[in-house]
Amino acid sequence: MRLPFDSPDQLADGMWLLPRFVETHKLSETLHDITSASPPRQMRTPWGKTMSAYITNAGAVGWVSDHNGYRYSPHDPATGKPWPSIPHQFSKIAAKAAAQTGFDNFTPDVCLINRYCVGSQMRAHKDKDERDETQPIVSLSLGLPATFFFRLEKNGPSQKVQLHDGDIVVFGGPMRRCYHGIKPIAPGNHQVWGSTRWNLTFRKAL
Repeated sequence: MRLPFDSPDQLADGMWLLPRFVETHKLSETLHDITSASPPRQMRTPWGKTMSAYITNAGAVGWVSDHNGYRYSPHDPATGKPWPSIPHQFSKIAAKAAAQTGFDNFTPDVCLINRYCVGSQMRAHKDKDERDETQPIVSLSLGLPATFFFRLEKNGPSQKVQLHDGDIVVFGGPMRRCYHGIKPIAPGNHQVWGSTRWNLTFRKAL
């Protein structure tokens, strides 16, 4: 039986797990509004491979990938319109989680939204397109569980942690540019989110 959120669990120097930090059913309507305005889609890497997860964004800019490379854009390339704004409900969660781990006054300007179907994954990568790397990454899990892995060196040993609905991972400082990713999502069914995992990643990009 998983206990309610009490205090952060330090996974490494600069990385914390905040278990069961959010009651995620309260976010479903707001997330639906965002994804209706800018539907998630499978983007392509600069070398032409289709990404496993479906991606969209909210915020002043959004993270995109295509043959021109990885970058932040103020417009959704699929609609030509600005990305939906980050709802106050979301930014408040991100700021509170960051403050719990020592990052005060965190105000994200990007919420990268990944939708994972069963079998989807995210290969090891660094978050390195942001200007101010003193700001943390705040990552919220919704729906199906996932195995999160991270390592400091590209080919070094990985640590793994199981993430569940409502868990948040915060990383900054020495871990800000760690390699990290998600193992393929196992089959399952969540009472709110069905056979899907959502990941909301809050960043300060500008």
